Amino acid sequence: KQQGVTVIHLGREYENLDESLLDELRAAILDVSETADPPKVVLDLSHTKFFGSAFIEIMFRAWKRVDARGGTFALSGLTKYCAEIVEVTHLDRLWKVFPSRDEAVAAMKG
Repeated sequence: KQQGVTVIHLGREYENLDESLLDELRAAILDVSETADPPKVVLDLSHTKFFGSAFIEIMFRAWKRVDARGGTFALSGLTKYCAEIVEVTHLDRLWKVFPSRDEAVAAMKG
């Protein structure tokens, strides 16, 4: 938690989100998204350089869980490639995207 906002930070070991890492991440991200109180969640992807459609599904499901409780879901720290994926898939129209975790938390804490 950071100033009342739940931050899911993926460390350097999640640089490339391939299938082998997704089962572990899916359960953790969805659980946090369902139990965050208040339902304000930032997914910090500042170390992630690649993700594909399976991870997009996880993000979408996490957002739906937060949204169902009247909350807010955002992304932060996207690398250039990941930002392009989010823009091309128009997910930036669903979720707020911030350059850094601190900016996301500042915008969401109020």
